Amino acid sequence: MAERIISLKILRLHSDDLPLPQYLTEGSVGMDLPAAIEKSLVILPDERAIIPTGLAVAIPEGYEAQIRPRSGMALKHGIILPNAPGTIDSDYRGEIQVIIANISKEPFTINRGDRIAQMVICPVVKAKLEICASLPETSRGSGGFGHTG
Repeated sequence: MAERIISLKILRLHSDDLPLPQYLTEGSVGMDLPAAIEKSLVILPDERAIIPTGLAVAIPEGYEAQIRPRSGMALKHGIILPNAPGTIDSDYRGEIQVIIANISKEPFTINRGDRIAQMVICPVVKAKLEICASLPETSRGSGGFGHTG
């Protein structure tokens, strides 16, 4: 299947010196987002911080941007995005900011320009809700957490 390419308008807010998000390999689906902080920031163990990217985007209607963690940061440093994936709606025009949490036992330093998260552009399907008296049966039924062992 051929990949779909859409146009994404991007506005630099306070990041003229930083590279724009880009796909780093042919098969990448996420574009790395930079930390647009003025000075280095240390996130202590069990703390959270909101990191600006210095970027705003105009996402076309029918799409969203998902903000996802970088796997290397999670594995090597215990740095996660607690609301991942975060969603940027097509009608939002403010600065993209990333909530970062340090779940390690060591302080973690973020410097201006560090790649802190990745942005994936995804199509959106909206649902029309229909009130009903019962739901169609399935072999799973209402089996929830841990029902398969």
